[in-house]
Amino acid sequence: MKLPILSRISSEVFPSEFSHYLAKLPSSHYKVYKIPKRTFGFRVIAQPTPELKCIQREIVKQIKPYVKIHNVAKAYVDGVNIKDNAYVHVKSNYLLKLDLENFFNSLTPSMFLSALNYQEIELVNKEVDPLIELLFWNRTKKKRPNLILSVGAPSSPFLSNFIMYEFDKIVMNHCMKLNINYSRYADDLTFSTSEKGVLCMIPKFIEKVLCDLHDGKIKLNYSKSVFSSKAHNRHVTGITLSNNNKLSLGRDRKRYIRALLHKFSTESLQYEDDINHLKGLIGFAKMVEPSFFEKMKTRYGSKVFVDLFRYGGEH
Repeated sequence: MKLPILSRISSEVFPSEFSHYLAKLPSSHYKVYKIPKRTFGFRVIAQPTPELKCIQREIVKQIKPYVKIHNVAKAYVDGVNIKDNAYVHVKSNYLLKLDLENFFNSLTPSMFLSALNYQEIELVNKEVDPLIELLFWNRTKKKRPNLILSVGAPSSPFLSNFIMYEFDKIVMNHCMKLNINYSRYADDLTFSTSEKGVLCMIPKFIEKVLCDLHDGKIKLNYSKSVFSSKAHNRHVTGITLSNNNKLSLGRDRKRYIRALLHKFSTESLQYEDDINHLKGLIGFAKMVEPSFFEKMKTRYGSKVFVDLFRYGGEH
């Protein structure tokens, strides 16, 4: 299928000379900064200008109806969230979590073109180079670009799922044969089963698939690999899998939420950041474990929750 993208975008959104939009001063279209990771090191954020973000969103809007995203992808998908990702594994006894290293920054234009080819989508020839230039960030200032997806571009999440479609399909087909559940939340790969010992060969299989598809340019971060079972705490994207096959906030998080609610109810939680943090936790609790949310409403009274969500102008 021949798919024109740029020619469908309104001239009000897209400059007429799109082929030269970024070529003159590519670095001026991104603001680059670092934020600390939770453990150690820094994550590089390349934030596109508002104009470029607008163009990237329009490109995704044009591509989206024509491409496939595998149903094992649980991040950046409309109507799907971390609860859906955790629920895939809630009834299993054994769990394996793998992590893809520097995920967005490992995805390149050649992978994007390969994904288009796999799904039998052909771009208009004159649009290929401009599209790549608009969707991928040049992390060097050299004349020979080193193009990758940026953390910060609104198009990167959707494109990552599109690029990973063939990988997800191969892995899912393999897992189905072994009665293994599989889901992917961005760079987090989760596998679960009720058969002991089956998961031990999965890391090597994933490594081989990544090598076959992408020449090893996408790699596993083995330092983040986690095997667990019902004998130990099991967590999937921040949600606890209880031994009675239910999703849970976990004992420590519940205790923490109760403590913050008590402070708010006695007007001793005064800083705006702390109150907004509590709002986020309550919303998370309502989604993951509604029964706990209802218990807290009964314990502290509905008025406390009304006051909490009215704080700062929310209703």
